[in-house]
Amino acid sequence: MEVAAEGTRLTGVDRPRQAKPLSTAPVRLAGLAAILDYVRTHGSSTRMELASATGMSRAVVVQRVGELVERGLLESGEIGASTGGRAPRTVRFRSDAGHLLVADLGATSVDVAVVDLSCAVLAHASEPADIAAGPDEVLGRAEAMLQQCLAEVDDLPGSLLGVGIGLPGPVEFESGRPVAPPIMPGWDMYDVRGRFAAYGVPVWVDNDVNVMALAEIRAGVARGHENVVFIKVGTGIGAGIVVRGLLHRGAQGCAGDVGHIQVTDDESVVCRCGNVGCLEALAGGAALGRDGEALAREGRSMHLAKVLEEQGSVQAVDVATAASHGDAAATELITNAGRLIGSTLAGIVNFFNPSLVVIGGGVAGAGDLLLATIRESVYRRSLPLATRDLLVTRSSLRELAGVTGAAAMVTDELFAPPRLVHRLAGVGH
Repeated sequence: MEVAAEGTRLTGVDRPRQAKPLSTAPVRLAGLAAILDYVRTHGSSTRMELASATGMSRAVVVQRVGELVERGLLESGEIGASTGGRAPRTVRFRSDAGHLLVADLGATSVDVAVVDLSCAVLAHASEPADIAAGPDEVLGRAEAMLQQCLAEVDDLPGSLLGVGIGLPGPVEFESGRPVAPPIMPGWDMYDVRGRFAAYGVPVWVDNDVNVMALAEIRAGVARGHENVVFIKVGTGIGAGIVVRGLLHRGAQGCAGDVGHIQVTDDESVVCRCGNVGCLEALAGGAALGRDGEALAREGRSMHLAKVLEEQGSVQAVDVATAASHGDAAATELITNAGRLIGSTLAGIVNFFNPSLVVIGGGVAGAGDLLLATIRESVYRRSLPLATRDLLVTRSSLRELAGVTGAAAMVTDELFAPPRLVHRLAGVGH
């Protein structure tokens, strides 16, 4: 067990994230941080609920809540349910105490948004982009789009408090730099954080799949789940791993790179990472587009041949659309990809035993066949106990998953108890 605020102990899901460093902080500041962290992540709470969750006495909770209200971090909420006496009033996090700028950069698109501290989107913009064009061009467009979004918001809540960026490749979280990203020429060790330093606020950068996983546990279908695997099936394939409610990045920040698990010994299947037989090279969006285009050129799919003639190329979404219209060759491509992804996921399910697997990304959202095939393979190849209560479902956030997750990353870091203790220590009282 970990000692938390006010000399109390917290267990299970009620424990504030990263509570351990608080044990050495002054007791009062630790108590403030624990209460704010609980309300921010669990939503409106009564003082009785806070006392139960943190183990503090109700009198101490009342004092700490009052101080957080004075500091503009909490505010009075709605009336809670009565348990026999006077109905209690809840307190809630001040989502309008500031705003954030966030961007989700994909292999083929840029999404940006202005959000409040609850991760609610105030303005959003998206446009096609090629991540291989390099950091100057892609980040330049993201900055211009962010300025456009800022101009659309009539009444910005509070001041700018942070910037969050998601990238489609491995990111060293501590430095905010991409490291040898397979599909991002020119980005290796690029100082993304430094690029946004002109805003004068903290900047955090992470892999795009990690930020999407955060989005699901904060605002999507994974809320309330402690152990989750989020799989993004887009141009590439990656996973975000949530353990006991916390995102697991691994020692260097590259946990979950399942797209580069080897699934075949066929040396003709060369992945963009340089290795042979990777899952991504056979079942990712780029692979589906490549194989779909081959079907079109060989005359094996009349639907895709028409697409190729009209567009000049075939994308993964075209393959999914063709499959949904009953095209046999396209259906075979999608089902083969689903089986490969599902078989890989089954190994992860047996190893990790999550309660939920969320499937997201542009390819995953293109139709039901891929999801159904993945789900069937996971249930068939995983151990019965591991799948007894397992849910496999599609992301609920769709196109907003990336920017929502980038916002969640920033708020988690801004209000992480150790950082919050430091911040509160320098403000009065």
